[in-house]
Amino acid sequence: MTTNAKSTQHASGARPEWVTRAWHRLALSDILLLSAFMNFFRLAQEGFANLYYAAAVKSMLTSWHNFFFVSFDPGGFVTVDKPPLGLWIQTASAALLGFEGLSLLLPQALAGVLAVALLYHLVRRTFGPNAGLLAALILAVTPISVAANRNNTMDSVLVLLLLLAAWAALRAAESGRLRWLLLCATLVGLGFNVKMLQAFLVLPALYLLYLVAPPLPWWKRLLHLGVATVVLLAVSLSWAVIVDLTPPEQRPYIGSSQDNTVMELIIGHNGLKRLLPGGLRSLTSGQQSSQPSGRPPPPCGQSSLPPRGGTPPTPAQSRGPAFSDETGEPGALRLFNRQLAGQISWLLPLAGLGLIVAAAQERFRLPLHPRHQAMLLWAVWLLVQVVFFSVANLFHRYYLNMLAPAIAALVGAGVVALWKTYRRPGWRASLLPLALLGSAVVQAHILAEFPEWSRWLTPIVVGGCLATALALAIAKFSEHLNRNTLPALIAAAGVLALLVAPTVWALIPVWHGGHSGLPFAGPDLLTQQQPGQVPNVEKLVQYLENQHSGEFLLATLNTRDAAPIILATGKPVMALGGFTGGDPILTEDELAEYVTSGRVRFFLLTPGARQQRELTQWVAEHSTPVAPQLWLPGAVRRPASLRGGIPQLFDAQGRLASAGSEFASGT
Repeated sequence: MTTNAKSTQHASGARPEWVTRAWHRLALSDILLLSAFMNFFRLAQEGFANLYYAAAVKSMLTSWHNFFFVSFDPGGFVTVDKPPLGLWIQTASAALLGFEGLSLLLPQALAGVLAVALLYHLVRRTFGPNAGLLAALILAVTPISVAANRNNTMDSVLVLLLLLAAWAALRAAESGRLRWLLLCATLVGLGFNVKMLQAFLVLPALYLLYLVAPPLPWWKRLLHLGVATVVLLAVSLSWAVIVDLTPPEQRPYIGSSQDNTVMELIIGHNGLKRLLPGGLRSLTSGQQSSQPSGRPPPPCGQSSLPPRGGTPPTPAQSRGPAFSDETGEPGALRLFNRQLAGQISWLLPLAGLGLIVAAAQERFRLPLHPRHQAMLLWAVWLLVQVVFFSVANLFHRYYLNMLAPAIAALVGAGVVALWKTYRRPGWRASLLPLALLGSAVVQAHILAEFPEWSRWLTPIVVGGCLATALALAIAKFSEHLNRNTLPALIAAAGVLALLVAPTVWALIPVWHGGHSGLPFAGPDLLTQQQPGQVPNVEKLVQYLENQHSGEFLLATLNTRDAAPIILATGKPVMALGGFTGGDPILTEDELAEYVTSGRVRFFLLTPGARQQRELTQWVAEHSTPVAPQLWLPGAVRRPASLRGGIPQLFDAQGRLASAGSEFASGT
């Protein structure tokens, strides 16, 4: 009987099942290899990437105390402004492989490849292997995902954890078993310990899915969700509670908080200030304070010290298009502006159309069909985040990596649904060619902001989709063509045409190198400084080590100027005001105690700083400036117009020694 079935299958020209499975495995292997290429090729050129996080990892390697509290500096003076899990993973990688740029970037690059594989599984199990392959391919070439995967920011690890949570949530919704829901809550809680409230953006999708989908009575669903919420909060806040219960004198100051608690960091700096009007001013005021009046600060993770080569950067070089206006103004069409559209929005309208078409192919009923469950998950995931990123006042472009899985999943499911609709009789068959044309128009609009690139990319995208639409229309009315595999190949070519532009955007950070502090993709990277540059601190370090006495090698106003010195020496460097320079860590009396006790002697401060005025004024009054030629490379050659933007080195002991000498000589 089996033999007859196989004979019939071959006689009808249908592809044997084992051939189909082999083709899917081969295609998945190719997509994973592509993802590995995008994430790992020339990864060493990124250097340490974000110096802020790299310095923290080096500090965390020095002691278990610094490791647990994610201390920014080896002296345990101040923490970074993130929870620990992402940096713990990087520290473990550095401990195993040695402290270097690649060991810090490896976890994120690997997480990106694993996310592609996991998304394939999630989409395939509900919408079939073709949808899974397309979703995986889209995620592998999504520009902002590739840029984030090649950096030591922790968003790639967060996305992987949330995809695992989505897998557990779907299992919970299908079976109604509490253990899957608790696993989901635990994974989201771990995500919270990577990027705090950013992880909670998926909660509406997960909660709504379990509220409407499981084969359980309503009261039991609510009970399960209540238990899961307890687990979620316990896992999410476990580290924060332990840290806040630790006496302040036994741990570092909580960086970027105003009251030295993690809870305030969660609610304030990493919470309401990101969303509410005025959040941008609140979070950048400390950064601007450390710069001369009228000059924006360097991007996150970049120092204001001169780069290697000795010539101080100009304001335009240190700022660049990545920081001058990173996300644009809030509004309904924000995701289609010049800054954000090329990062994530190439296929966003197609994802919306695909959702509608895929949902319409299954009759809605309760309990929900597994496909409707999956569509509910991805639709709410996407909708909540589109709303958030449209109205939020402060976020960085690499946060948009959170949108990528939902867009990829809905496009994969939607294109397969459009193909099925095309194969059926009726006017709905025109939806596929029209969807391809409409998506091409959207991409042409995005490319129009980049004329040099649009000149050759727009004809490929629009021309390819137009040819595909015409060919599909002809094939539909040709009985002979409509029976063979040619229309499927034509449709596939049209979809691939829509992936050309985003792939080009994603390849730019792969080939040229990414932005170290604020990763993004696209042509604007070509105007940036070379990636991975660590400021030239050799002469400064040599001077300090020759003169050094005390616990801290140096004190700076913020972490940007402290990070390269920590990376160069591994020694404690005090960031007086934390990341932005605005943290209220020390009073004048406490700083004076540090100096008089000999724990810190040298201060590297930028003239014109507006925050920490009391501390900087105290240092200026009680210290002696060190001649720039003794510690600053290229100090004699630097342009006069830039001198106000270069930090000045002060020696507190030098003023005391000078005062004693003057007293002894009777002057």
